[in-house]
Amino acid sequence: MTRNDRLLTLPEVLDELGGVSRRTFYRWRELGHAPKCIKLPNGELRVWRSELMAWLETLREAA
Repeated sequence: MTRNDRLLTLPEVLDELGGVSRRTFYRWRELGHAPKCIKLPNGELRVWRSELMAWLETLREAA
């Protein structure tokens, strides 16, 4: 996490991923293949932008 890092909402994350469906994202979470999320007290998920970028980088290395 950096000073300029920010929490992304799930719709923002899905948009960053090129329109991945919410269902697919939750399936990835079940399988342990999604970026680390923060669950707020109201049940909504947030992802630090830096976590999303780091997760995407691991996918690049695996490709």
